[in-house]
Amino acid sequence: MAENHDMSNILHSPQERPDVLVHVAANVRRLRAAAGLSQAALAEAAEVSRRMLVNIEKGDVNVSLNTLDRLAAVLDVAFYTLVAPPENEDAARIDEVVWAGTDVDSQARLLASKAAREQVELWSWSMAPGEVYASDADPAGWANMIVVLSGRLTVTLGEARFTIAAGDFRIFPSDRPHRYANQGDALLRFVRNVVY
Repeated sequence: MAENHDMSNILHSPQERPDVLVHVAANVRRLRAAAGLSQAALAEAAEVSRRMLVNIEKGDVNVSLNTLDRLAAVLDVAFYTLVAPPENEDAARIDEVVWAGTDVDSQARLLASKAAREQVELWSWSMAPGEVYASDADPAGWANMIVVLSGRLTVTLGEARFTIAAGDFRIFPSDRPHRYANQGDALLRFVRNVVY
């Protein structure tokens, strides 16, 4: 299956090899072995190429958030399990940059994840003017809770579009394609909870 190499879904820019890619590599190798899966079996079940999986396990590839979601589903673990430091003693605290845009001021940091009905992820985002993050639809029942700290966030949700101003918040289902954009001229900062 072809990988989605849209930069809006890539963990980090290719100029660096951040700790989170090292964490993902170690966690995927460990969890795959614990599940008794070969690389070929995991790749097929997660609908990624074996070559992509080999590179993920070596920490040598920028990987999409959607690919990590599929790997986590096949390994029957929460998303944060793949990106957390393997020696993490506080499973709720992650504090890792998991998405970076083309501008150094654009990044998404997964702060924490805590079980709810199934799970809640707490993210801290910043986006420079002109930056866009696009995502495929999440599974049915997932929702986003967003609080904008500064700037204005433009959200496209399927065919709908709305703006969240600084100091305001919005909760919406994310089971359709969605997109976050900073269409202003100042740095945008917001907190995002993903609930499922």
